[in-house]
Amino acid sequence: MSPIISVSNLSKTYGSGFKALKGINLDIVKGEIFALLGPNGAGKTTLISIICGIANPSEGRITIGGHDIIADYRAARSMIGLVPQELHTDAFESVWATVSFSRGLFGKPKNPAHIEKVLRDLSLWDKKDDKIITLSGGMKRRVMIAKALSHEPQILFLDEPTAGVDVELRKGMWEVVRTLQASGVTIILTTHYIEEAEEMADRIGIINKGEIILIEDKATLMQKLGKKELTLQLQNKLEAIPDVLSAYNLELSDDGRTVTYDYDTKGDRTGITSLLNDLRNAGIRISDLDTKQSSLEDIFVSLVRAP
Repeated sequence: MSPIISVSNLSKTYGSGFKALKGINLDIVKGEIFALLGPNGAGKTTLISIICGIANPSEGRITIGGHDIIADYRAARSMIGLVPQELHTDAFESVWATVSFSRGLFGKPKNPAHIEKVLRDLSLWDKKDDKIITLSGGMKRRVMIAKALSHEPQILFLDEPTAGVDVELRKGMWEVVRTLQASGVTIILTTHYIEEAEEMADRIGIINKGEIILIEDKATLMQKLGKKELTLQLQNKLEAIPDVLSAYNLELSDDGRTVTYDYDTKGDRTGITSLLNDLRNAGIRISDLDTKQSSLEDIFVSLVRAP
C-alpha cells in the first residue's frame, strides 16, 4: 500500500545556522494513528509545520496522497486538517461562523449538515449559536478541532491536542479520534501524555535533536524494549544471592529484604515457576510478590536519554 504521507531526506536549517531537522525519512499509512513523541525542542512541531505547508524545508521532498507539497500545494494542503498547539479562535465570531469560514478557505461549498455533525460530535452544537460565546480553554481546543475538520480532510494533525484539557474532555476528544480513524481518516499526533500514545497509537515514532531515532509498531516496540519485572518480598533478610540461583541474575536490595527478577517479555512465565521452586529449595521464604511491566513512557525516557 502506498503511504498517504511520504517524507524523504527532509532537513530544516534556520538562518542562525541551527539545524532543527536532519535527514528525516518517514512514511505514514492511510487510516493509522501515528504518535510522534519527543522532548521539548526535538523538532516535532517543525516537522508538522513543514508537512502542512506552514514552514519551508531546506532540503528533501514531501508528498501527500502523491501530491508534492510545493509543486502541487493546493491539492496537498486540501487533504490536511491541522490542530496547532496554540489556541487561535475569533473572539468576535460565533462557533458556527468561525468553523464555516474555515471550510470556505479551502474552496468547499457550504454544507450546514457537515458543520452541524462536526459540532455535535465535539459537543459544541448550539442552535442559538448566533452570538459571541465565552469559551473555556478546553472548549477552544474543541473549536480548533472542528475548524480542522470543517473541510473533510483525509489527514488530521493533532499537535498537543489535549494540553490544558481536563480528563473528561480529553476522553471525549479521543472518542472523536477513534470515530475519525474508523471512517478512514489518518491521524498524526504529538503529545506529552504518553499514556495517550500507548492507548491510541498504531505506530510510534520518536524524534530527538532533529532526528528520528525510532519508528515501530506499538505492540512490537513494547515487546522488544519493554521489561517485565518480578519483585519478591522476603520473610527474612538475605545477605547474598546463593550461587544455586545465579542463573536467574537476581538483584538483591541494599537492605537484603527484596529480590528483583527480570523475566521474558513474550509472556513466558515458566522461569518464574522455576525460580519460586528454587527459592523454596534454597530455604528462602517469600512474604509477598508483585509484577510490573515497563510502560511506553519508560521506553521513551530510556531512548531519549541514551548517549
